[in-house]
Amino acid sequence: MISSRTLATTGQYLFLGVMAFLSIFPFVWMMISATNSSIDIMAGKVGFGSALTTNVTNFFTLVDVPLVFWNSAKVAVLATVLTLVVSSLAGYGFEMFKSKWRDRIYSLILLTLMVPFAALMIPLFMLMGSLKLINTHFAIMLPTIASAFIIFYFRQSTKAFPTELRDAAKIDGLKEWQIFLYIYVPVMRSTYAAAIVIVFMTNWNNYLWPLIVLQSNETKTITLVVSSLASAYYPDFGVVMIGVILATLPTLAIFFVMQRQFVQGMLGSVK
Repeated sequence: MISSRTLATTGQYLFLGVMAFLSIFPFVWMMISATNSSIDIMAGKVGFGSALTTNVTNFFTLVDVPLVFWNSAKVAVLATVLTLVVSSLAGYGFEMFKSKWRDRIYSLILLTLMVPFAALMIPLFMLMGSLKLINTHFAIMLPTIASAFIIFYFRQSTKAFPTELRDAAKIDGLKEWQIFLYIYVPVMRSTYAAAIVIVFMTNWNNYLWPLIVLQSNETKTITLVVSSLASAYYPDFGVVMIGVILATLPTLAIFFVMQRQFVQGMLGSVK
């Protein structure tokens, strides 16, 4: 007779299998569709086709791929570096330095997470216009640098940072910036790794704000280009699938390379 423990284990694996299938299926279907013509995709064909070469050729003909990927990479990498520098300094400061205004200011920062981006679009656009940054990549990066969520994430992770290391460094004569750079950053590397994955993916996949501020084809990112292909009067869905696959590859690469550090960082691991 099958025990209840065996039934429970079977049920767990069955549930995980179904969830894994639902998670992987869109990507598999996307890869299959990239080999079919637009007519076959609209007809619901689920098998591999013979139009992969045609779709790839058409995509590279319609899109300046090196320029588009350079734009996306520049925005994502620079925004990630700036966000990590600013937000980690803020998280470190909020946890290490005590003052009567600290928690109040921190609470105000967290309250900004409740403000929908739709309420900020017009003021941000007017601000970027006054700074003459419309149609530049800096207009995309500036609003994301001081991320309330990443500040919160670094402060929570900093709670696990051994304060004895900071005290010992102070006794040895290190200044605060040296403690941060030479002790805090190496110890919190898993936290930084997790933040890199989160921030890079957010900036790489950013769509709404770039759609508003980028007005020329020379500055557009991969998300805008794929969206424009999909919203054409007669969209070629095979070409669109090629674009989506290429747009997905960098984020997949970042995650798979750093997945171990990502898990450690999300669990608050400090080594």
